[in-house]
Amino acid sequence: MGNPDKEGTLSSQIADVYEQSAREAGHDVRRTNLGDLQFDPILHKGYKEIQPLEPDLLKLQEDMKWSDHFVLIYPVWWSAMPALLKGMIDRAWVPGFAFHFHKDGMGWDKLLAGRTARIFILSKNWPLIITTLFGDYTNEISRAILGFSGFKVKISEVGMSEKLNDHQKADWMKKIAVLAKQGK
Repeated sequence: MGNPDKEGTLSSQIADVYEQSAREAGHDVRRTNLGDLQFDPILHKGYKEIQPLEPDLLKLQEDMKWSDHFVLIYPVWWSAMPALLKGMIDRAWVPGFAFHFHKDGMGWDKLLAGRTARIFILSKNWPLIITTLFGDYTNEISRAILGFSGFKVKISEVGMSEKLNDHQKADWMKKIAVLAKQGK
């Protein structure tokens, strides 16, 4: 769950429904709430010097290697993911874990290949409006991070998320439950 605010948000409700439905369907689930993790989100020296990972980031990496299917749920803030989520990725998606550049400089190995991912991105506006005004806000997570490390990614955009009425929320939760049961 990639919203730093882990309680009472639509992100947390979606995470709860997905987790419960996946478990009911017999899937093994390991859940991480970004707001529970203890780590320094700043990559102080870029990748020139890899910072030692905190226990929570080591556990996250272990869970990623264990998984066949990864689900990420987060709100769009300023046409991007929350800064703490980006900091977690900067710190955990390091060479040797998510990718390995070839010594000749020609390409890389996708160390998390063979996995799938479903990303739920929540926004206050219609996704088409955001994309038209500011560009593709899904590219960073879908292609530049997960795709780069080998995931096959599907995106579900929940637009106008703060204005959904009870019926609309219930419809979304039904769709999410179906995806979770199918492991998609």
